[in-house]
Amino acid sequence: MSAKSIVAIVRFDLPADMSAEEAARLFEASAPRYQGVDGLIRKYYLLDEDRSGGGCYLWESREKAEAFYGDEWKSGIEERFGNSPVLTYFDAPVIVDNC
Repeated sequence: MSAKSIVAIVRFDLPADMSAEEAARLFEASAPRYQGVDGLIRKYYLLDEDRSGGGCYLWESREKAEAFYGDEWKSGIEERFGNSPVLTYFDAPVIVDNC
């Protein structure tokens, strides 16, 4: 178990003409942008059958997360996926890591 962290869940609808494979390619192409980001512990890309995409981010603090999710980041999501992301923060007071 580890110390308290912040989880940010990002969701957005995929364009009607975008396949799951194309979304996964865009996700993979964006992955290097998240390497070495200050305060980001881990990121999972999300894709569901309801045509939604997103990410689950584990952050050291809410301040570092909020500093990252600026206008440039939001514009990038809008440009690639055609709509604005919905962002929700959660406290993660306990984390079990089996790695």
